[in-house]
Amino acid sequence: MLASWIRLAFAWTTVAVFFIFGGDWLADLSSTPKSLALFAWLFVIILWCVFGVVKEADHLAEMLGEPLGTLVLTLSVVIIEVVLIGAVMLDAKESPTVGRDTMFAVLMIILNGVVGLVLLLGGLKHVEQSYNLQGASAYLALILPLSFIALILPNFTQSTADGSLTRTQAFFFSLFTVTLYGIFLVIQTGRHRGFFIEPGQEEVAAHAAPVTHSRGEVMRHVALLVVTILPIVLLSKQLAKLVDHSIAVLGAPPVLGGVLIAIIIFTPEGLSALRAALDNQLQRATNLCLGAAASTIGLTVPAVLGIGLLTGKPVVLGLDQAGMALLALTLLLSTITFSGTRTTLLEGAVHLVVFMVYIVLIFSP
Repeated sequence: MLASWIRLAFAWTTVAVFFIFGGDWLADLSSTPKSLALFAWLFVIILWCVFGVVKEADHLAEMLGEPLGTLVLTLSVVIIEVVLIGAVMLDAKESPTVGRDTMFAVLMIILNGVVGLVLLLGGLKHVEQSYNLQGASAYLALILPLSFIALILPNFTQSTADGSLTRTQAFFFSLFTVTLYGIFLVIQTGRHRGFFIEPGQEEVAAHAAPVTHSRGEVMRHVALLVVTILPIVLLSKQLAKLVDHSIAVLGAPPVLGGVLIAIIIFTPEGLSALRAALDNQLQRATNLCLGAAASTIGLTVPAVLGIGLLTGKPVVLGLDQAGMALLALTLLLSTITFSGTRTTLLEGAVHLVVFMVYIVLIFSP
């Protein structure tokens, strides 16, 4: 608890300092050391807050149990993702591809980087690990079509020529996506919640005595979750400006902005997945990884399109040819990996190779 209060003290102090002095500091970023120092400061504080959000969501997860616990964690991360993407989109400098770059980076980091490490380290320690095939299949049944609709189909429509969508397409695609994700949530939390529980534990979970928690305890963690998310929201605009400036100063690829956002939002969740795999809890790791990928496509895409519709900001979702090839390869590989009931380190190594190819293509497209 002390660590949480220290985190909040630093976070809200940073909010206050930037509220008072931030306008003057960000008005003149001609000094490279100054701009990089400000970027590092905000990056560390926001990442620290993200860890705090994950910690509080984990506490709520223990109270709610699986799969509701993982769902709370995933939705908390999605809120942060949308806030950071929205801040960059609404910045004075137009960034029509930041949503696409972030969502693609999240998919590559999750489905190749984190899944690869999870399977590799879990395989090295436990040789083989099991998970619930029905749950993984349900996730992939959602991820595959929504990924193609969001990141590939815009390149092949006749209404636009730049990988964007018309207002009609954006509205209806968002509606269809949210509806499908809502149906998935009903399945995950209702009649088929056993799909997302460790194999052999369905009966145990069904007959386990419920652990009761006082309303006050639950509300305390909800309050801590909210006050930890708020600094991220309040500092996101300043971070967005510094990200754009730092990328320009360093001459880095523009896509790196999306990668940085993806790193911020998924680092704590990725570490949780790695710990779960090392503890031989591959089902929880699978829920975290595939759940984050599903929520990114199912919720972030409609949110980004909604921001574009409401503000008139252009939104480009279609990937380039190399991106489409990598996405198709990743989805095919994920389908093969999660087609059996047990995994080994070989699958992890293959996913990591694809992830390294993605990293190389960022800097050498």
